Amino acid sequence: MANLKLKLVHLYPLFLNIYGDIGNVKVLKQRCEWRGIDLEIEQLNIGDTLAEGTDIFFIGGGQDRQQVEVSEEIQNHKSLLIDEYNKNAVFLGICGGYQLMGEYYQPHDAKRLEGIGILDAYTVAGSTRFIGNVTAQTDFLEEENTLVGFENHSGLTYLQGDTVPMAQVIVGNGNNGQDRTEGARSKNAFGTYLHGSFLPKNPHFADYLIKLALQKRYNDIIELEPLDDTLELKAHEVVLNKAY
Repeated sequence: MANLKLKLVHLYPLFLNIYGDIGNVKVLKQRCEWRGIDLEIEQLNIGDTLAEGTDIFFIGGGQDRQQVEVSEEIQNHKSLLIDEYNKNAVFLGICGGYQLMGEYYQPHDAKRLEGIGILDAYTVAGSTRFIGNVTAQTDFLEEENTLVGFENHSGLTYLQGDTVPMAQVIVGNGNNGQDRTEGARSKNAFGTYLHGSFLPKNPHFADYLIKLALQKRYNDIIELEPLDDTLELKAHEVVLNKAY
């Protein structure tokens, strides 16, 4: 895999980075490096300029106040982010970042926070906080098809149109505690409520994102060299099917 390159932009890490969400970026970086793939990482914070040509966008979760600031700022980049989405750039949003990838988040007693709308989904504040481990099952991962993580949210997310669930909940609450769905996906954009960090315990999903990003950049299906994921999968198994 010599000379393969990817570019990742970490959106608003100074504002949206709770529950170790930056660990997701570190996992992508390390798994690329182990394979000789050069992953360039840039950060976008308030007032920064965003250029074209990104392969992976990551946005984490945060507190309500930070989410308000990011919701206002990210509108400056909405058109470009939608263009990149339509060019098959990979997006991963966690919790609050996931909500901002949708149409909007409506808090209880505050103005609506506008998202960027690459996911046809909306979120409203609920009266119950969902806290605990989650196990969910996908229909697009081939070998290991379960995802695990830790949810902590009161927002209720509902999917519409062509946006489909990322997984079906086996243990936990997921998007809204009602329809047994977890996360969302549309094209190469994925949102999830799973913290933890998410990717260290789900190396198979991290590799899936890397493959999608390589396919986007090189317009070819590039098979990844296998890695020894003994420790990562052990961490996955410790959480698998266990309630908090």
